[in-house]
Amino acid sequence: MNDDQPPASLEALKAEHRDLDERIRLLYSEPTGDQIEIARLKRRKLMLKDQIQRIIDSSVPDIIA
Repeated sequence: MNDDQPPASLEALKAEHRDLDERIRLLYSEPTGDQIEIARLKRRKLMLKDQIQRIIDSSVPDIIA
């Protein structure tokens, strides 16, 4: 069934988001941290955050009170 896919992909996206966060932190700690690479990683991280939020939002039903 397809019910298991959103949580599995959600966890994979969260793991990638954490990995990117760590890579960005490491690049910042280097005296010669590549600013272009940091910017690229930050854009990817933001894209993942938006994707994660869309998955979470789609799993919550719209209830109009």
